[in-house]
Amino acid sequence: MPRFALKLEYDGAPFSGWQRQADRPSVQGAVEAALARLEPDLAAIAAAGRTDAGVHAIGQVVHCDMAKDWNPFRLSEALNFHLKPAPVAVVQAAAVPETFHARFSAVERQYLFRLVSRRAPMVLERGKVWQVPHPLALEPMQQAARHLLGRHDFTTFRASLCQAASPIKTLDELRVESFDLPHGREFRFHVRARSFLHNQVRSFVGTLERVGAGAWQPEDVKTVLEARDRAACGPVCPPQGLYLARVGYRDDPFAA
Repeated sequence: MPRFALKLEYDGAPFSGWQRQADRPSVQGAVEAALARLEPDLAAIAAAGRTDAGVHAIGQVVHCDMAKDWNPFRLSEALNFHLKPAPVAVVQAAAVPETFHARFSAVERQYLFRLVSRRAPMVLERGKVWQVPHPLALEPMQQAARHLLGRHDFTTFRASLCQAASPIKTLDELRVESFDLPHGREFRFHVRARSFLHNQVRSFVGTLERVGAGAWQPEDVKTVLEARDRAACGPVCPPQGLYLARVGYRDDPFAA
């Protein structure tokens, strides 16, 4: 059966997360329903990452096996037609070998977290960023982020219900940048690793926000990391600022 990789963009707000659920809307359910309009006996699809409720994506990757050998462009167009009005879009489709697996073939995942410091309520981007009303300092957050880079036991930043076999992960990038908005300031956290623990990125950002607000010092992040204690972590920030931005593969199915 021909296998295809699909790159997805979606607004996570109306969904209970990526994974299909019997009684709640999910991104997987929406995509599989659209695929079923094309081929009713389609097998379940697989995704590179199972995003939580409220988390968005601009570069989620899934694979599906089709009976028909579709032209990738026509497949994406047909799926986008049947996905309406769900806030999900196929931004790119590609034919891939049957050995390709959206999850297990991935060599890295990149997340983006958007945090806005602003007093006035967000209107145009409500639900797309985490807003705090107080000012934040960029440089202390950048200093604190350096303590998290590399291979560590990330128990402190791991959800209590995380099902990963080990808390030891290698963090390849945690870069913080900022820029002015007309009535505030946006901070962007770029996080990259082969794989992540449950709530790891949101735990990072919640902790770094405390540093930016002056409640913690940058060195405190090293202390809580080495504590290997979930109770030592800063607050876990809400999901609406988090985006699955990119999934990397040795042979990029969407290249050229």
